[in-house]
Amino acid sequence: MQTPRFQRILLKLSGEALMGDTGYGISPPVLRQIAREVADVHQLGVQVGVVLGGGNIFRGVAGSTEGMDRATADYMGMLATVMNALAMQDALERQGVFTRVESAIEMKELAEPYIRRRAIRHLEKGRVVIFAAGTGSPYFTTDTAAALRAMEMNAEVILKATKVDGVYSADPVEDPEAVRFSKLTYIDVLKRKLRVMDSTAISLCMDNKLPIIVFNLTQPGNVRRVVCGEEVGTVVGDLQPTVSDKVAG
Repeated sequence: MQTPRFQRILLKLSGEALMGDTGYGISPPVLRQIAREVADVHQLGVQVGVVLGGGNIFRGVAGSTEGMDRATADYMGMLATVMNALAMQDALERQGVFTRVESAIEMKELAEPYIRRRAIRHLEKGRVVIFAAGTGSPYFTTDTAAALRAMEMNAEVILKATKVDGVYSADPVEDPEAVRFSKLTYIDVLKRKLRVMDSTAISLCMDNKLPIIVFNLTQPGNVRRVVCGEEVGTVVGDLQPTVSDKVAG
């Protein structure tokens, strides 16, 4: 059995990661695959917290651009993350993993209210904790919620799951000249306005020296590889930035 590099992690999943090729909602095969990846690292003894976005169902920012009140739109987005959290809980428990959903917005019939000490205790008991409803406040993204929960849980790293194999200087699909970074500093991410996490989340991680690893979730086994210390994706932290070879085509 491989020895994990990290003992406690926060996995950040976008709502779009649950869609697969469906274009909306939740793809059951994709959900099962993600659950297997999480269950795999959980079996290594790693304590896992999960934060999910809600963009596959409703995105608050998009709603506000269409004339909806921003706070109302954000609350709707938070409710979407609760739906995703419940789906992830079901998928994980079908893998034999004990879980708890903790919501920043109280809804006792569906989830526990978020209480920091209780969440830490769940992690210590070997349960995967799924944090729902973002921060519970409008105007904050689930990226910021992930940074906040990671620090509250004393996580060693944030694993930001994406559909590409790291952070690029531009969209590699649109720009053949795009280059992939293997390492970046927080300041470089902010200065270059790279699409890692939003600026509030990056600033929180920088202030608390919490590293972020951006990796491709669609590659089976990547969560385990990252947790076990293999060089996968892009590391954001107090490091010297380097660039890989230019991406072909």
